[in-house]
Amino acid sequence: MMSQLFKERWMHLQAASNALLQQPNEPEALGNGIFKRYQYPVLTAAHTPLHWRYDLDPVTNPFLQERFQINAVFNAGAIRWKDEYILVTRVEAADRKSFFAIAGSKAGTAGFRFREKPLDIPELSDTETNLYDMRLVIHADGWVYGLFCVEYRNTDAPGSDQTAAIAQCGIIRTRDLQQWERLPNLVTRSAQQRNVVLHPEWVNGQYAFYTRPQDDFIETGTGGGIALGYCKDITNAVITEEFIIQPKKYHTVYEVKNGLGPAPLKTAEGWLHLAHGVRQTAAGLRYVLYLFMTDLADITRVIYQPAGYFMAPSGEERAGDVPNVLFCNGWIMDADGTVYIYYASADTRLHVASSSIDQLLDYVKHTDADGYRSHTSVSNLQKIIQHNQTLTVAKP
Repeated sequence: MMSQLFKERWMHLQAASNALLQQPNEPEALGNGIFKRYQYPVLTAAHTPLHWRYDLDPVTNPFLQERFQINAVFNAGAIRWKDEYILVTRVEAADRKSFFAIAGSKAGTAGFRFREKPLDIPELSDTETNLYDMRLVIHADGWVYGLFCVEYRNTDAPGSDQTAAIAQCGIIRTRDLQQWERLPNLVTRSAQQRNVVLHPEWVNGQYAFYTRPQDDFIETGTGGGIALGYCKDITNAVITEEFIIQPKKYHTVYEVKNGLGPAPLKTAEGWLHLAHGVRQTAAGLRYVLYLFMTDLADITRVIYQPAGYFMAPSGEERAGDVPNVLFCNGWIMDADGTVYIYYASADTRLHVASSSIDQLLDYVKHTDADGYRSHTSVSNLQKIIQHNQTLTVAKP
C-alpha cells in the first residue's frame, strides 16, 4: 500500500524534475567576443531519470529512497544526428564507477533528456573496472565511432597500493545509435593511453588516431604531448608508431600534459582542434582548454596556435569534485556555422558555450602565438596598445 509520505515525495520529485528539464537557458549578455557561456549547466546528476535513481515500488521502497545514487554527469562526446543534438555523457555513480548514457535535445543549449536506459557496453574482460570520456565521430567509412578510456587496476603494483591503474583506449561503433558493436582495444607501444580521438576522414587510406602516449596513469613521463598514429584496420587497430604533433612546453598552460578533446572540425582554413592543457599550481593541477589549427593537406602540421587558454574555469565552475578543471570531449558545428562546445567543470556537471566558426577562426588566426617569455608577452601587448593609440574611435 502506498503511504502518504511516498505519494508526497513522488509528487515533489516529479515536479522538481519537470521544472529542471524544462528550464530555459539564456546566454550571457556580453561574452568575450569569442564565445558565450550559458546561465545553467545543460546536464547534472539531477537531470538523470527518476526511474534510474529510485525504486518506484512502494512495497520495496516505502520511504522512496534513492537506491542508485548519481554523483555527477560530465565529459560528453557530441554529434548532430538527424534533427537532434546528441550527447554521450559520462555518468558517475556514488560508487565511483562511470558508465555512458545518451541524452538528446532539439536545441543545442537546453532541453536535453536521457534515453530510457544507459548504454550497456560489452566487457572484453572482467578486469575492466571503469569506462569514461567518450569521443564521438562520424567517420567517412559510414560508421559512428566512440573512443573511450578503459581503466584496469595495475596488477604489478603491490597490494598496499590500490590506486595504481592502467588506461587503454576502447572502441565501439554503430550505424543507428541503437546497436553498438565493441571492437578490440587500440594497441600502441605506449604503456598508457588516454584521450584518444579518431580523425573523421581517411588519411592516405588509413584511420588516423590522435593519441597521448603516457608512461603512468597520471604522469605522462616520457610521453611528449598530443601524437598521431595510423592503422589500416580499425576492427583490430594496432598503431606501431606515434608522432608528436603538439608537444608539452615549459611554463605554458600545457606544461604538465595535454590531450585532444573532441575530433577536429574541418574548415576552409584548416582543421580546428580543441584540446585541454594541464599545469601544476600550489593548489594542484589546473585544467584549461585551448585551440590550435592544423593544415588541411598535412594534419601533422600546426599552422596556428594562440597563446594561453581559450577557456578556463570561471565562478561556480571552479567548485566540485575536482576543483579548477575544465574538460571538453564534444562539440558540434551546425550547417550555419554555429558551434556548440560542451564542456564539463570540476568533474561534476556539463555546460555549453556557443560561438561561430568565423569567430573561432578569427581568434585562432589573429591572436598572437606564445613567445614563451615575459618580454614577448609585453611586446605583444604593446603592439595592441600602440595600434589603438592610432585610432580615432571614442575611448571610455
